[in-house]
Formats: sequence, structure tokens, C-alpha cells
Amino acid sequence: MSIKKTDYCNSLTSYSRRATNQVKIGKLMLGSDYPIRVQSMTTIDTMDTEGSVEQSIRMIETGCEIVRITAPSVKEAQNLENIKKELRARGFDQPLVADIHFTPNAAELAARIVEKVRVNPGNYADKKRFQHIEYTDATYQDELARIRERFTPLVKICKEYGTAMRIGTNHGSLSDRILSRYGDTPLGMVESALEFLRICEDEEYYDIVISMKSSNPQVMVQAYRMLATRLDEEGLKPYPLHLGVTEAGEGEDGRIKSAMGIGTLLEDGLGDTVRVSLTEDPEFESPVAQSLIDRYSNRAAKATSILPMLNYPIDPFSYSKRKSIEVENFGGSNVPRVIADFSKTGVNAVEDLKTIGHYYLPAIDKWGMNDLGADYIFTGDKPVDFMLPNGLKEVLNYNHWLTASDQNNKIPCLNIEEYIKAEKLHPKLNLVRINAAFINKELFKTLKGKENLVLQLSSFNAHAMADMRRFFVALIEYNIELPVILEAKYGDISDSNFQLYAATDCGGLLLDGLGDGITLDFEGGKPAVINSTAFGVLQAARTRITKTEYISCPSCGRTLFDLQETTAMIRKRTDHLKGVKIGIMGCIVNGPGEMADADYGYVGIGKDKISLYRGQTVVKRSVHSDNAVDELIELIKEDGIWTEPTTVEETLTA
Repeated sequence: MSIKKTDYCNSLTSYSRRATNQVKIGKLMLGSDYPIRVQSMTTIDTMDTEGSVEQSIRMIETGCEIVRITAPSVKEAQNLENIKKELRARGFDQPLVADIHFTPNAAELAARIVEKVRVNPGNYADKKRFQHIEYTDATYQDELARIRERFTPLVKICKEYGTAMRIGTNHGSLSDRILSRYGDTPLGMVESALEFLRICEDEEYYDIVISMKSSNPQVMVQAYRMLATRLDEEGLKPYPLHLGVTEAGEGEDGRIKSAMGIGTLLEDGLGDTVRVSLTEDPEFESPVAQSLIDRYSNRAAKATSILPMLNYPIDPFSYSKRKSIEVENFGGSNVPRVIADFSKTGVNAVEDLKTIGHYYLPAIDKWGMNDLGADYIFTGDKPVDFMLPNGLKEVLNYNHWLTASDQNNKIPCLNIEEYIKAEKLHPKLNLVRINAAFINKELFKTLKGKENLVLQLSSFNAHAMADMRRFFVALIEYNIELPVILEAKYGDISDSNFQLYAATDCGGLLLDGLGDGITLDFEGGKPAVINSTAFGVLQAARTRITKTEYISCPSCGRTLFDLQETTAMIRKRTDHLKGVKIGIMGCIVNGPGEMADADYGYVGIGKDKISLYRGQTVVKRSVHSDNAVDELIELIKEDGIWTEPTTVEETLTA
């Protein structure tokens, strides 16, 4: 299968939204001729009509344009009519979407009531048994015929009633058939959707939106890119795309992970509706989605031109880290490094370093560091006047480094003009700041063959990610393998928007293997927030793992326990298990499949009943919720992964 590297979007250097079909969802139009739409999903039991109505209204009042409601069985599908009737009576005409898993009869009923149905190709016509099955071409075609027979009635009902449909593939719930033939891959996700899409087109039904969701932003981004390309290759219509990172989690982590996946695609003009899935009340999701979308309002007019490229050497459909030489602890096989910027305020006391993960303990006269300990501090023109902990290096502006008494242990930071004229440099490590727009042959001749430089790359372009990506392409073209630090600095914005923007601008590059370090800042930002965001971006891109990862669903009417409370409880007891991935799923629909690559799973299977998983295998069933967290910890202990939480003081005095 031949897929061109640039076919997934209109342009890699200028903002241009992908042209799509226009889909009518009730009174709302969706597609490239219209604004990118915001949607969310209720968490109330669908049988609670009043609760569902009230929550839907709260969601709408915070910006939700499309309301999704679960319909796990026929009775919930029937009650959608009561919910819709009450919303319309109160003056709310936003379209409703029935979320369907496993139950075609519920989908067929819901399609006669609401404006849109969502089906998951992985479980609409299949039951997942986690079995590998060898298919011949003939037996595979038999399976496709079975799917066609099961799915066609819904297509015909949607066509008759003017009901739109989302074909929503989830990475974690691919059918055994797809897994057996394509594996647990973005290609498998795409083919899962195309199987259903071909049936729709054969029935001349086109009111379709498609999604490729995963809890891993890298997989999600690759799948959407591949989908856009495959639609074009097969001569299928350019359907609108629903963007989302599933089971993103809560708080900072949920926002960063969501922005990395969604924002990366929006940068390249992909996406027509957005749902941010947070383990929080649903009315908090829409403002986050809108913040992501708002960055692309008039983006093309705001951006400055970027040098076109003739060849794109980066594979957008699979991850491969850009090759770079090792300069001290940058580049090569090193994890990306974090530089904390104190150039505006300076470091005035040892307490300031606490905010970036370094702790001084006067009682034992030792420094300690947690997993979010920054690797460097940039003090600019304000040198530190006390001894720093071992392992933390100070970066100074070049003119101050020249007058420093200890030039060996301090690192100079130069602009390109200073570097060209410099008569003295650090023998091992020099940071050279470069704007991404500064691409010319003379620059690359200057950089060629150097072994003691690390570039610090920034952009003033509104289309910053594309601008910096273009510079990386130039480095690859000129065979320059110097490590590159990603620098992203913002004006007066909220903490939340800072997390979203940094995750998009830097995270999008990291997902493509570009970047050997990161330094962030925003006006008025607290060092602890900035530092945590930097490490959060690296964690979400899976380039530097520094904490436990929680894959927790955003709750819905199927949820069998309080997800927010349970997630907080599990986090409190396990957040010291660096690198362990724990899935927290509200029901069996979002169970072993949706946890994707989690190491352990905590899944609701009934009232007060939990099943515990090791990977995608259930190992303990029907554990009472009062004991389930303890049982989860026992399972981790059995595998020899558990460590007792310790304080910095305990670590240093052990």
C-alpha cells in the first residue's frame, strides 16, 4: 500500500482546512464550510430524564453544540425521545447523538428519534474475545458479508429519517478480525472504519462523520492522517472528522494529552468537530475544546509565510526519532531535557528551586530531586549566587558567561550573530538560539560539522508548529544532526490555555520524533505550573516518562461508580509508580479494549462490583468496590512492580 507522506493534508507550511462533505445534523451543519463544532457527552443515567435534561442544558450553556447520550439498550434508546421532547420544550434545539455499543436494535430505534447515532465498528457486529483467528480471503469476505447484513438495516433507517451517523473507531476496541489481519495499528483502525463506510456508500448514504480515537496521542494522530489519505486513495468522499483523545484523564494531564492529539491535527487543517474527554463534569469539557478551536480562527491571515518544501522526509504515519548527535546529555539516546527559565525573576533563594523539583534539606545538608526535577535553569542576566545541586546546570546569556568565574560548570546561551562572532565558547556545550524563519545556506554552512552546539528553536509565527517543523526539515536536508531544544513562550494567558498551546506546538513536533529538549514560559506563569507542563508534554508524547499514567474514561450514563472520586483515590495511592499505566473504566464497554496499552485495569461490571485486569486479561472478577483499590495494589505487588512511596528526606537518609 503506497501512501504519500504529504497526502493527509492540504499543506504542511500554510494553514488550510481540509475540504469535506457537509453533513446535516438536525438544524446544525457540520463540515469544512462551517465552524469547527464543539460537542460533549452526558454522564447521567439515560433513564433519568430530568437529570439528563438538566445536565444537557449545563453543557449547552458552556458551549456544547452537539450533545451525546449513551443508549446501551433499547430502554435507554426509547427514553431519548423523552429527553429530546423536554429539551425542545425548554427551547434547546441542539442535536442529540445516541452512543451505541453492541446493540444494533437500540441503534435502529435511536436513529428514528435523535439527529445522529454513533456506532463503534469494533463492537457493533462483533463480540470481542481477544482471539487470534487465521482468515483466508474467502473466510474474511464471509465475515464482511455478515457485517453488511447486520449493519445495512441501520444505514437504511438513517437514510430514511435523515439521521446522521458517526463511524467511531477506538484503538482499544478493534475486533478480533481486524487485529488478526492488521494488528493493533493505526492501519487496523482505519480499515475497521472503511469496512463500514463502504457499506454506507453502497447504499448511497453519505451523512457520515468519522473518528479514530485512542488514549495514545501518537496512535490517534497517525490514524487520522492515514484515514484522510486512504479516503482519497479509494475515491471515497472526504467525510468530516470528529477529533478526540479517548480516556485522556483529568486536570492538567487530560488537557495536555487532549491538546497534543487534537491540536496536532488542527494545525494541519484536519478536524470538523472536537470533543475533549475529561474525567470531570461534562460542562468543563466544552470550554477546553473551544480554546483549542479558537486558535485557528483566521489562522491563515494571522500567519506569516513559511518557506515551501519540495520533499518531506518525515513519515507522518509511524514514529521515528530524528537522528541527532550526543552533546553532553542532549540528543543521541538521551531523553529530552527540560530547561526552566528564571531569566525574568532570577533564582533568589534555594526555595525557588523547589518549584522545579529540587529540594534542599538543611537538617542533613543535602539536595534531593523528584521525578520532575528540571535538568537546566536559564538565568539569563541574573546569575545564581549560591551553589546549585549536583546535576542541575545553569545557563547564562553569553555576555554574562564570559565574565563568570566558573565557566566550565556554567553554559553559555548565544544568538546566532553572537555565535558567528564568538572568539570563546564552552568546549562541550553551547546553546544557540535560532528563530525558525531563519533558514539560509550560510546558516547551515556555519552549523555543519559542529559537535558542541545545541540549537534552541523558537517561532514568532502564529503558525508556530509548522514553522518549526519546516526548520527541522531543513536540518534533515542539510544532514545537520545537532540536538534541538523546543522553545515556546506565550503572553498573558490562563494556566489551562498555556497547557493546551504548549502541548500543541511542542507536542505535535515530539510526536513526529522532532525535539531533544523543551523550555516553556508564559507571562505571569508560576514556575511550578510551567515545569509540570513541560514534563507533562514529554509524558503525553511518551518521550520521557516521569510519572504514573492514568487512562480514565470521562464517564457517561453507563458508568457504574463515581469515576472522579475513584480516579482521585487510585491516584492518591499509586501516583509514585513511575511509568506504570493504569486504566480506570466506568463500565465493561470502556473495559479491556478501551484501556488499550494499560498495564492494569479497574473496570466497573455492576453495582459495587469491579473487575481487575493485568493488561487486557481479567484476573479478579466481582471484587467489591470497598476492597478493589487494595486488591489492585496487591496485584501490582504480585508482579514485583510496587514500591512504597517515599519522601525526599527518606530517600536521602536511607
